[in-house]
Amino acid sequence: MRIVAEHPIEGLMKTAMESIKEMVDVNTVVGDPVETPDGTVIIPISRVACGFGAGGGEFESQGQGDGGQEEQAPFFGGGSGGGVSVQPVGFLVVGQGQIRLLPVDSNVIYDRLLDVAPQLLAQLQSMCRRERHNTETPVTTPDH
Repeated sequence: MRIVAEHPIEGLMKTAMESIKEMVDVNTVVGDPVETPDGTVIIPISRVACGFGAGGGEFESQGQGDGGQEEQAPFFGGGSGGGVSVQPVGFLVVGQGQIRLLPVDSNVIYDRLLDVAPQLLAQLQSMCRRERHNTETPVTTPDH
């Protein structure tokens, strides 16, 4: 049985991947919940992006001649690198019978409009009811 030695690039990749694994876990994406005194729970939500690259090459050694020297294994040169980007997205707010996502980015106006639309419709309906009620009631003026 022939034992195959681990190639040096495998060690580079393994080290880089373990480092990324240590940096990023589920608590990076969904943060630890915070409970307010009124019982509302706030959970931070983030977007995580990872990048990784590795490369290398083997180089033949230059021997001095046939003077009975052992054959040397080729030299290896390589490197690896990785990066992680964590960007906050918003806060998940759970409480008072509602679950809402409050975005951090101010450019997300459409999400905010969808969140507020039911409240706005309820207010408009109550205003219309009051107007209808005021026009149906006869107005009396005192005689002088």
